[in-house]
Amino acid sequence: MKIGVSTLALFPMSLEEILDYLESIKVEYCEIIREYPYDSVDIDLVNSYNLKTSVHAPLSDMNLASLNESIRKASIEEIKNSMDLASKIDAHIVVVHPGQMAFLARKFEQKGMQNSLNSLKECSKYADEFGIEMCVENMPDMEGLLFKDINDLNELVQKIGVSMTLDVGHAHNMGYSVQEMLECGNMGHIHLSDNDGSFDNHDAIGSENIDFNSLFDGLKKIKYNGILTIEVKEQNEILDSINYIKNLK
Repeated sequence: MKIGVSTLALFPMSLEEILDYLESIKVEYCEIIREYPYDSVDIDLVNSYNLKTSVHAPLSDMNLASLNESIRKASIEEIKNSMDLASKIDAHIVVVHPGQMAFLARKFEQKGMQNSLNSLKECSKYADEFGIEMCVENMPDMEGLLFKDINDLNELVQKIGVSMTLDVGHAHNMGYSVQEMLECGNMGHIHLSDNDGSFDNHDAIGSENIDFNSLFDGLKKIKYNGILTIEVKEQNEILDSINYIKNLK
């Protein structure tokens, strides 16, 4: 089982402090969210650790579905920059959000969906040049976000020829059962956190009501071999989550 930890819970520690900490608790993978202050990464520093990595493209000020063409193009460039980073630190996964509809743009949702598709196709071609797997993430129940429906996202990634990042917390927040999550056929990457279904809280695994026992059993049955990235909000929740997963074995 490939267990990783997102930099989310350790923000805003320096990247060196984060990598030191994750090595000290014997985590195998680190997912670097390429947001300030990790938007400019010391390649030699990362490569000096034994940790393996994945990269999460920026979240803030990004919109691959934007109806403003300059913003859409700038967002594509940021995704490509994340793939450049991934290639330099030998990360084979780049997680990408599919975009959102701004308030006034919501009357043109079909245009936004087409923009998202076109943007992701361009990013996918770029990823192929580096041998990187682009994994598009399902979104939580928040107004304006695209591809909250895991079935719609599954169709999208099939159309483009890429993979899905199944965010279990997001899917639970949208009302999907663990069985429905496991039926997604294009999972290349997984994010793990817990919540009570009402909001995407990024709580420690096992602290709320997601059925992780069934999830892990199901992942074994379908022979999932990708990274399972713990994406919680506080440092103490990392060890709580790791211990919970160990007790599931």
